[in-house]
Amino acid sequence: MPARVVITGLGVVSPIGVGVPAFWEAALEGRSGVTAISSFGEFPIESYRSRVAGQVHPFNPLDHLDEKFGARVDRYAQFGLVATKEAIADSHLRLEMEPPERVGVVVGAGMGGMVMGEREITQLYRTAKPHRVHPNFIPAITLNSASGIIAMAHGVKGPNITISTACSSSVHALGQAYTWIRHGQADVVIAVGADASITPLVFAGFCSLRALSTGYNHAPAKASRPFDRGRDGFVMGEGSGALILESLRHATKRRANIYAEVAGYAATSEAYHMVIPREDGSDIARTMQLALADARVRPGQVDYVNAHATSTPIGDDVEVKGLRHVFRRHIDKLKINATKSLIGHTLGAAGAIGAIATCLTLQTGLIHPTINYDDPDPNCALPGISSKVQEARIRIALLNAFGFGSNNAVLVLKQCP
Repeated sequence: MPARVVITGLGVVSPIGVGVPAFWEAALEGRSGVTAISSFGEFPIESYRSRVAGQVHPFNPLDHLDEKFGARVDRYAQFGLVATKEAIADSHLRLEMEPPERVGVVVGAGMGGMVMGEREITQLYRTAKPHRVHPNFIPAITLNSASGIIAMAHGVKGPNITISTACSSSVHALGQAYTWIRHGQADVVIAVGADASITPLVFAGFCSLRALSTGYNHAPAKASRPFDRGRDGFVMGEGSGALILESLRHATKRRANIYAEVAGYAATSEAYHMVIPREDGSDIARTMQLALADARVRPGQVDYVNAHATSTPIGDDVEVKGLRHVFRRHIDKLKINATKSLIGHTLGAAGAIGAIATCLTLQTGLIHPTINYDDPDPNCALPGISSKVQEARIRIALLNAFGFGSNNAVLVLKQCP
């Protein structure tokens, strides 16, 4: 019989707080982490259409990590290391007592080491001195750099992979961790989402794609507004979320605190468009239905959805179409919120940070507000979306993530008796 899988540790680096207590306090207060970008160095910020982002500042990696793991890796890996350190401490796992080959690492990352990558390529072309490229450049910018360094930092030797499916990366990472434990390939998995891509080139690319909000440069905190009539694009964010997953048997044996059970997971491809979701929401609905079937949960049993909800005109509308298709009359009883309203879209980290918010909601019964939900779009307005904190008994939750490249991922989390 497949093992049951639970979450026992949480760690976060986010634009509204480093550390779970700070993050959750700010989330419940409805505090925005979106601010104006002051500068991209020699690139005048005025030349960018969008000038706001969910930034983690101030952040000094050496406040959290020793120099070996803090100063020699890209910013996204630093975020991942800090979130992982907190999650392990929160879980009270003594990794030195675990068989190292039974502990795995999986990281979801959308872009990888872009901070170091852009810095080094700019310097190379400016100086024309190839011998001055940083010796750690290649291992630091590869997408699996964070998963490798996390394993080395904690001496774990189980399965170790990186998943890169854009905005759905870390929900796929959580799904992979769930699968490994369920089928006995690991007892414990450190699942992480991390991205730090607020850089001159990446930001310019998203601006050229016309995916970012441009109408709130004068009021950054109002720019990320899922389901609102005034939304005009997503807000880039950065950060990391880390979760410790383990088998229920393993967690029970060591009397661990359990935040939630991972009950189901599904992954699909729309095979439709690199950026735009299928407009009828049918594939999004199919993904939710498959995850519910994997969890042996009926739509009417779901209490809460942590929505993907990026604040794009088409994306939010399509997600609500999918929700209506799956939940039908039950849709009016669902509590729904959008973590991205608070922190922007953290790309590969988004799913993991959303999972942390979902775990805390399952534990506390508090649903953080969806901020800037001032003028509900009639196509998206649902009774369970609120700009205020909601309180309810939440037993079963759905976590949605949909990424560029037609990648969909859904996780089902529930209270563990």
